[in-house]
Amino acid sequence: MAVLVSFDIDGTLEAGDPPGPITMSMVRKARDHGCIIGSSSDRPLPVQQAIWDRHGIEVSFVSAKQGLPDVKCRFPAEEYYHVGDTELDRQFALEAGFHFVLMDAGNTEPWLDGRPALD
Repeated sequence: MAVLVSFDIDGTLEAGDPPGPITMSMVRKARDHGCIIGSSSDRPLPVQQAIWDRHGIEVSFVSAKQGLPDVKCRFPAEEYYHVGDTELDRQFALEAGFHFVLMDAGNTEPWLDGRPALD
């Protein structure tokens, strides 16, 4: 079964404002590894989709942060990760049953080999 990775945008992804440490190359690597990828952010859904489109990355979902439970229901997976930069990201992730990965720890890419996240 697949692993799902949800990325916050601002402060997390290099395409965010402010830019974060998670590169689009890392996102592509997750996708190429078979992960279900998408974003859960405060940004409006069309704006999130435009960021992915601009970088040529096909995602399975775009969602509000509070929509993580919905994402979990729509996509059966073995593990669920949300990568973010704020306490609010952590709160929404844990409430939805996701592992939370602080963006600075994202460079370890725990979703690639099932290493435990730093919830």
